[in-house]
Amino acid sequence: MTEHNTRHKVVVIGGGYAGTLAANHLRVRAGVDITLVNPRSDFVERVRLHQFVAGTSDATVDYGKLLGEGIRLVVDSATHIDTAARAVQLASGHALSYDYVIYAVGSTAAIPSSVPGAVEFAFPIAELEAAQRLRAGLEQLSVDAPVTVVGGGLTGIETAAELAEQGRSVTLVCGGILVSSWGSSGRRYAAKWLSRHGVTLREADVVTEVRPDAVVFADGTVRSSALTIWATGFGVPELAAASGLRTDTLGRLLTDEALTSVDDDRVVAAGDAAAPSGQPLRMSCQAAGPLGAQAANTVLSRIAGSEPAAINQALTGSCVSLGRHAAMRQLARKDDTVVNVYIGGRLGAAIKELTCKVAVSRIRREARRPGSTAWVKGGRRLEQPASAARVVTSP
Repeated sequence: MTEHNTRHKVVVIGGGYAGTLAANHLRVRAGVDITLVNPRSDFVERVRLHQFVAGTSDATVDYGKLLGEGIRLVVDSATHIDTAARAVQLASGHALSYDYVIYAVGSTAAIPSSVPGAVEFAFPIAELEAAQRLRAGLEQLSVDAPVTVVGGGLTGIETAAELAEQGRSVTLVCGGILVSSWGSSGRRYAAKWLSRHGVTLREADVVTEVRPDAVVFADGTVRSSALTIWATGFGVPELAAASGLRTDTLGRLLTDEALTSVDDDRVVAAGDAAAPSGQPLRMSCQAAGPLGAQAANTVLSRIAGSEPAAINQALTGSCVSLGRHAAMRQLARKDDTVVNVYIGGRLGAAIKELTCKVAVSRIRREARRPGSTAWVKGGRRLEQPASAARVVTSP
């Protein structure tokens, strides 16, 4: 059993929804030195980046308003986790020693190099710096200049809707069914809203090339595009793989059901970059915050010398904003399988705005009252495969 008067150093890598909440949650126990490493000095509300791009909202919050007393913020980027030396190497050349690491690096944009011109000419929207470049690019265009949004998921819909409500000429290219994970009635509702607000919806079309002033479809059609936004999905940083830790095919850290790395029990993951049992939860702030709390609980259990609990978390659907006055809440069972029921219109918008506010207010509340975070439980988890059995290192 670890002595209670021993101080324990925990380094949290990543200051998003998962990492920031995890750092605050660790404060339920005295004697823990908490360092949060993040490349930016402000917290980014990723769920508002489409609003930031359109100029309808800010998307950053001062960490001074979110972090609990005693948490050290280091504005830097982690470049390597040296598990043998128990040190996190930073881009600045400095290193942080640790007893435990919470790996909460989040997700990034995923622009495929296989699509000619996409990397060079398309604008991603998944990160603040990319959103800043996109906003600057839009400000240089006339309002009637054609804009193409590639990606029929939630990010693509929200971006297209926000810009259309600003009076811009927007084409949304889905590459298949509009939000294939939704029920049919919800898809119809979103499609009708987009059509009523002037968005040209091309569900089945696939963009095979991006040019500075156009996009090319699979059938060879060339369509004018003064600015192309790429919103087809997310990737994750390569830090785990670069540090010699096993990952899934996307690069998420492979963990057991208690979010502990299958390679090292001093490394615990949370948020978009975690793949418990190789079966990650859907990337979302709905999943990230509670995963941050559960990752912190795993670390605290190990400090106390007790067995950490398996994750217990449900996902119950998703929200998508449709401009500033409408939104859609797609309902789902606790295992995140959708039912053909949704809430739309102004009520949907109120739910969406409340969801965005709760994601940040939960972090603030955790800073004031560590251990206060609650979440919906009961989501179904698959049994941990034998290939993901954790290798326990010596304490």
